[in-house]
Amino acid sequence: MIRVCLTGAESTGKTTLAPRLAAAFGGVVVAEYGRTWAETHGATFTRDDLRAIAAGHLAARRAAEAACPSLIVEDTDIVTTAAWAEMLSGAPDPALEAIPATADLYLLFAADTPWIDDGTRRFGGDDHRARFAACLAACFARRGIAPVSVAGDWAERETAATAAIAALPRERDRHR
Repeated sequence: MIRVCLTGAESTGKTTLAPRLAAAFGGVVVAEYGRTWAETHGATFTRDDLRAIAAGHLAARRAAEAACPSLIVEDTDIVTTAAWAEMLSGAPDPALEAIPATADLYLLFAADTPWIDDGTRRFGGDDHRARFAACLAACFARRGIAPVSVAGDWAERETAATAAIAALPRERDRHR
C-alpha cells in the first residue's frame, strides 16, 4: 500500500486533485477531516479542536487502510494539522508533533493560485499564505521530510503530482 499526502495552503488544489489522482492510480481518498470539522463546528480552531481533527483524520485513514487499497491519497494529514496549530498559536503543539507522519510521498502545493473563500478558510492574504507555508516548512523540517513541490496552473499541478506518484513505486523498488 502506497500512501500519498497532498498538503499546502488553502485554495491550492488539494481537494480537487485528490480524487483525480486516486482514480488515475486505482486508489482511494481520505478526505480532509479539518474541512468536515469546520463545516460542522466552525473554523475558529482551538488546540483541542485541532487534536480532535487529527484523531478524526487518523480514524478515517485507518478505515481506508482496512480495505487494503494499493494507493491512499490523503487530502492533508497530521503535518498539515500541526502546521495549523503552529500558525494559530505561534508554537508547535507537542501532542500533534508526537503523531507520526506516515505518507510515502508528500506533495506540497504552492500557494501560487487564487485564494477562494468557501466559508471554511481563514488565511487568504499573501502574508497569511506565506506564514502558513513557513509553518508547514518548519513542520516538515522537524520531521525530516522532504516534500515534492507542486506548482503552476491547474494542469501543471496535475501533471507534476501524477508524475511524482508514478515514479514512487520505482523509487521504492530501488531501495529493496
